[in-house]
This record gives sequence, structure tokens and C-alpha cells, in this order.
Amino acid sequence: MLPLSMANLTQLIELDISINNLRGNIPPEMGNLVNLEYFSLGSNLLNGSIPREIGRLSMLYYLDISINLISASIPPEIRNLRSLNYLCLSNNNLSGPIFSYVANLTNLQHLLLNSNHFYGSIAPSIGNLTNLVELNLTGNNFTGGIPSSLGLLANLTHLDLSANRFVGRIPTEIWNLNGLTVLDLSCNKIYGTIPPGLGQLSTLYFLDISSNQLVGQLPSEVGNLSILHYLDLSQNLLNGTIPKELENCTRLGHLGMSDNFLSGNIPVGFSRHLFFLFYLNLGHNFISGTISIRPQGFVQLNYLNLSHNNFTGTIPRSFSSADLGTTIDLSYNALEGEIPQGLQFRNNLLQELRGNKGLCGQVSGFPPCTYSSTTIGSTKRKRNRVVPPLVFILLVIIISLAFLILGAIFFFRNKVRKDTQSEERAIKDRNLFSVWNYDGSIVYEEIIKATDGFDIRYCIGTGGYGSVYKAQLPGGDVFALKKLHRLEAEEPAFDKSFKNEIRMLTYIRHRNIVKLYGFCLHNRCMFLIYEYMEKGSLFCALRDDVEAVELNWSRRVNIIKGIAYALSYMHHDCDPPIVHRDISSNNILLNSELEAFVSDFGTARPLYPDSSNYQTVVVGTRGYVAPELAYTIVVNAKSDVYSFGVVALETLMGRHPKELLPLVASASAQNIMLNDVLDVRLQPPERGLVATNVVLAATLAFACLQSEPKSRPTMLHVSQKFLSSKYSLAKPLQKISLSQLMNHDILAA
Repeated sequence: MLPLSMANLTQLIELDISINNLRGNIPPEMGNLVNLEYFSLGSNLLNGSIPREIGRLSMLYYLDISINLISASIPPEIRNLRSLNYLCLSNNNLSGPIFSYVANLTNLQHLLLNSNHFYGSIAPSIGNLTNLVELNLTGNNFTGGIPSSLGLLANLTHLDLSANRFVGRIPTEIWNLNGLTVLDLSCNKIYGTIPPGLGQLSTLYFLDISSNQLVGQLPSEVGNLSILHYLDLSQNLLNGTIPKELENCTRLGHLGMSDNFLSGNIPVGFSRHLFFLFYLNLGHNFISGTISIRPQGFVQLNYLNLSHNNFTGTIPRSFSSADLGTTIDLSYNALEGEIPQGLQFRNNLLQELRGNKGLCGQVSGFPPCTYSSTTIGSTKRKRNRVVPPLVFILLVIIISLAFLILGAIFFFRNKVRKDTQSEERAIKDRNLFSVWNYDGSIVYEEIIKATDGFDIRYCIGTGGYGSVYKAQLPGGDVFALKKLHRLEAEEPAFDKSFKNEIRMLTYIRHRNIVKLYGFCLHNRCMFLIYEYMEKGSLFCALRDDVEAVELNWSRRVNIIKGIAYALSYMHHDCDPPIVHRDISSNNILLNSELEAFVSDFGTARPLYPDSSNYQTVVVGTRGYVAPELAYTIVVNAKSDVYSFGVVALETLMGRHPKELLPLVASASAQNIMLNDVLDVRLQPPERGLVATNVVLAATLAFACLQSEPKSRPTMLHVSQKFLSSKYSLAKPLQKISLSQLMNHDILAA
């Protein structure tokens, strides 16, 4: 519980007690801290209601009570916090109306109320919050229409109203918010058409209006959203054709348009222009024509669904080159002809192609390809025809001359076009540089200048497929750059990993996942720009005696917790879930505060629910790879769980636990004491909270190391254990054996 004595610290300005196991109510006496400016109680187990006395903290600019068990309604006194800039109440059990209380907080920039039980409508007074940058209301019970006064929030960049019960049309004023980067209106009851004003949101990066009742055509102005990465329009009533202008959204990674009434053909330029597309779902529509999608035209297409449409013709032979792990669903169309031989090795081929009565081939579940007597007879007649010699010679001459003339025209025209395109491409390659979440502009020349052309003096390490450099820009900002060497860029595996890391780190955001600020795809120089981590990797820190001592027991437990929270987010909060596939101490980075950040997403991949999730090769770092990957190539989250267990144990031991791994669930563990395997460079933790947390971390680590994947906990379970339980030791740490840890009989709740 929060100690009441804390309320005596009346001169306190900043109080952060987040991510602990605090229980009980928020004491009303906290209202005595009248000088408090920063107050964070997030990620605890606090219950009860928010005390009215919190309205006395008039100096407060930051308030975070998220991820607790707080219930009841918001006290009206919250309207007194006129200095408030950041208010986060997400992931609680709060209910009741709220906007009549917060409409006076005109300094608010971030209002996060997601995942509660708030109800009522959004009052028009929301337009008073003109400084608002982020508004997140997802996962509540708000009703009524979306107020047009939202259009007054000119500074808004993130607007998430998803998973509520909003009705009516999208107000046209929304399209005036030309600074929006995220707009999520999904899972409501919004109807009407998508107006052309959508094209005004030129800074939009994420757009989800799926699971509504929208009708009409997708306007061609969608092509103006040139930096759009995520677009989901599925489960609506849209009709008409897919606009060709969608090809202009060259940074699209996720495109969902399934479960509508779309017709016409797929624009032929999808494979040429949508370079980064990894998810494409056009299933359950009325799209016709031949399949113009070419999987090899994308960097890494992991999910392609064209099922339940009216596609005709044959399956393009280019589908044979698709990765065996890629989900492809062509079922229930009117495809015919022979199944390409390269597809015949896919495990789910019958499911992927079912419902196409015209397909044939040497594949179980499909008839062999045969030729009718009519076809054979027609072929024989064509072969037996005799063409008079003179006519044949004249025909050859005419065709040859025609080809020569056409070839000459094509050659000169193509030369001019190539010269023009090469100039344009040179400019484009030089500027194909994208930056997110960074206040300012980074240019290619500044990076080159900051590293003196990637001179060895600025190299601070090497990664799996490139060198890492430190770059300090003129403004003082410091970044880490992972550069793919020219020879590595020519290697398909390295190039694929590089682009996969871009795709993953632009899709996910978490406080314990390294932040990607941008990337450069220069034709001679490819690099990624990361948040700079002052303390380097966990691997190096544990192997340096001075740094290892700096990593005391509390910090080591927090590192283990941070990794667990990041993996839990990837496995359970991302849609689709993401598996890292290479968790190791080398891929855990530490900042100046010795907090952990998961990095190196070159081999990460999403897990789609309808996918078999097969991979072609085993990836990962030796010593951290789950044992089942020796006999199966099925990708699942439990492999990450095992790797986490190894890293957690390594963090506690100060070295890789290679000698202990064979002893998991072994009788030999009974004779080994926990105290004997902990890092000898630190004094053993005494009885108390630190010792309890070390034992909890070790217990969860061994649970994750079970040889049978089904016996391992999920990362959600692990993170909840760290967050939600307060334990005590049943005996002193010095008397705890590894076998007792494995049997989970040493901690008392």
C-alpha cells in the first residue's frame, strides 16, 4: 500500500511509483502534495476510486494512473487541474461520463482513457481542448455521433475512437485535421460514404475504419496519402472498384479490404509500386479478372488472401517462388488449369486452393490434368496443315520487317525514358529517407557528415548483418546507425532481414522495444536510425566486471521484467501477434538508466491466425534456441518464451546458463542451491523484497525452460506474475534449491 507518511512530503515535485505491486486505495492524503507536478502510479494493483482530494494538486502537469484496478467514476474535482498536460487513466474499470469534467483542462495535450467502461457521448465542448495532440478512447461504451467540434483540434496527431458504439457519419471537419498521423474509427456503427476529403490527411500513417457500415466507393483521393503504412477498410459495405490511385501509397505495409462488395480487377501496379506490402487481404468480395499479383514483387509478403472472389484464368507461375511460410489463400474462385509445380510442396495447399473446380495437377485432392480428344484432334490438324512455300516466305519477310521497325522505335523511345528515369531515380534514391517520432528533419548528408562517411572511428559494434555507428548531429541529438555493408546488401538474406526490421519496427511501439527513428534506402548505402543506447548490450554489460557490479539485483530484476513486458506486448497486444525468433543477451540493449530494450528484429515475423506458420530455416542465436526447433520448423510464441528463460537466467547468473539447461526437471537439481548459481560478483540478496523478486524471476525463468512447449507459460502470464502478485519467501534464499524453484513451492502469496 501507499504509505501515509508520503503525504508529509509537501515540497515534493515529482513522484513516480509506477510498475510496482502496490495494492489498496489511493490515500486522500495525497492531496497534501500541493507542489507535485509529476505523479505516476501506473502499472500497479491499486483499487477503489480516485480521491476527490486529487483536485488540490493544482500544479500537476502529468498524471498517470493507468493499468490498475481503479473503479467508480471520475471525481468532478479533476476539472481543477488546469495545468494538466498529460492525463492517462487507461486500462482500469472506470465508468460514467467524463467530458463535462475534462473540457476545462485546456492545457491538455494527451488524453488517454482507453480500455475502461466510460459511457455517454462526446460533448461538443471537446473542441475547447485546442492543445490536444493525442486522444485515445478505444475500448469503452461511448455512444452518439462523432462531434464536428473535433475538427477544431488543429494540433491533433493521434485520434482513436475504435471499439465503441458511435453512430452516424464521419464529420467532414475531421478531414481538416491535416496533422493527423493515426486515425482509428474501427468497430463502431458509422455509416455513409468515405468523402474525398480523406485525401487532405497527407500526414496520415495509420488509418483503420474497418467493421463499420460504410457504403459507396473508396475515393481516388486516397492516393494522396503518400506516407500511409496501414490501411484497413474491411467488413464494411463498400462497392465499386479498387482505385488505381492506391498505387501511389508506396509505403503501404498492411492493406485490408476484405468482406465488402468490391468488384473489377486488381490494379496491375500493386506488385510494382507497393514495395513494402506484407499483408494484403481482398477476400470475400466480387473482384474478377486474372490474378495480377506477383509475390516476388514485394519485399516480404507474409499474408495474401484473394479467396471468395470471382478470379478466373490460371494461377501465375510466379506463385511458385513464394516463401513456404507465406499464407496464400486463393480458395473459392473460378481458377482453372494446372497447379504450378512449385506450389505442390505447400502443406496447406488443399485448403488454399479449395473451391476452384477447374484446377488440376499431381496434388492430393485435385484431379490429374488430362486433354480431351477434341483438343488432341485440333492440335493434330494444326500440325498437318501445309502452307504454300511462297506465302510462307512473304509472311516471314513482312513479320521480320515489322519487328525491325518496332524494335527501332522501342529502342530509341526506351533510351530516352531510361535516361529520364535514371535521373529521377538518382534523386529519389538520394532522398528515400523516412523519419518517425522525431522533432525535426534528418537528411542523408548530415548523417554522412556526422560519421565522416561511416568512418571506423564511429563504429561502436557489429550486428548480425551490419555495423553499428554512433552519430551526433549538429543539434546535439545522438543516434545509433546500423549500416548494411554493400556486399551484405547484395546477399538476399541480409537484404531481407534489413527490410523486415524496417517493417516490424514501424508497426510496433513499446517502452521496452528499441525505437526506430528512420531508415535510408540509398542505392549505395542502406542504414537504420535507432534511439542511442548508452550502455550497449546486456551481453557486454554482464561480461564486464565493473558494469556487472553496477547491475545490482534490483536492476537485473527490472531488466528481466522489461524484456517480459516487451514480449508480452508482441505476443498478445499486437494484431497479428509477432514473434521475435532471436531473443538473446546480445539483442537486449541498455540505456543510461540501465533499462532493457529488445532490439534486432531482422528475423521477427507476424503470426496470422489462418497460417500454418512454417519457416524454411531455423533462425536464432546458438544457446538460446528452443529445443523443439531441432525437429520442427513451426513458428510459435513458445520459442520466444524459452529464449526469454535463458536470458533471464543469464541475467541472474552473470553468465550463460549452459551447464544448468540440461538439469531442468532433473533430479540433479535437488542438490544445487540457488545461492550457488547467482552472480558471485554481487553480494547475495538478503531476505526481503529484493530477495523475493530474485526468487520470483528465477522461478519464472525455469518455468520458461520446460522442454515441452505446452508446459511453458505464456509471456502474458509471466508479465502478470511480475505485475500482479506480492509474494514472500517461505525460507531464506540461502536454503532454496533449484528443484524447489522448479516445483514452484518456495513462494507464498
